Amino acid sequence: MAEAGTDKTVAKQPDDEILYDLAELFKVFGDSTRIKILYSMFEHELCVNDIARLLNLSQSSVSHQLRILKTSKLVKFRRDGKSIYYSLDDEHVRSIISMGMEHLEEP
Repeated sequence: MAEAGTDKTVAKQPDDEILYDLAELFKVFGDSTRIKILYSMFEHELCVNDIARLLNLSQSSVSHQLRILKTSKLVKFRRDGKSIYYSLDDEHVRSIISMGMEHLEEP
């Protein structure tokens, strides 16, 4: 009987490429600086200078991390004149962060 359950589980497994991409996404969340940046944008959009000042980081460090977050589709940006404002890409990113916080706060 155990084999039948195993067969069903294997049949439901996504392709290896999808699982690899999922693992890569979670690696991006594995850096505390990137988590701080994401969390800083939880309520509203910010520019690089605002994030750097808020988190006491250099602008170049923030820009580097934002590039990684953009590539991973976790943040988006908009231009307003010479300024660029960054925000969480969508509700999924907000949900992932919220669920992670809820999990940590459970007794």
